[in-house]
Amino acid sequence: MCCCPRSRIRHGLITGATGTGKTITLQTLAENFSARGVPVFMADVKGDLTGITQTGKIGDKLAAVLKERGLDAPAPTSCPATLWDVFGKSGHRSARR
Repeated sequence: MCCCPRSRIRHGLITGATGTGKTITLQTLAENFSARGVPVFMADVKGDLTGITQTGKIGDKLAAVLKERGLDAPAPTSCPATLWDVFGKSGHRSARR
C-alpha cells in the first residue's frame, strides 16, 4: 500500500456472502493501520471484530505447519480499541443521549 497522501483511500466497501472472509479482511486492515499509528473507525454491529483487542495465540495445528515449512511463528499482538455503545451500557458512551 502506498503512503502518498494523494493515493490514500479514505473509504471502502467490502461485500460478500457468508464465509467469504469479510471479517478477517476488515480485521487485517485494521490491525495493519493500527500498527502504523493510523486511527480506524469500524462499525461492528455483531461484535465480530472485538477480538482485535486480544493478544492472538498460535494453535497447535498452525505451529506444526510453520515448523514443517521452516517458518518462524509470528509474534502475537493486540490492538488498542474503544468499543462504542449507543446505549452506554457496555462501552464508550455516545455524545447523544
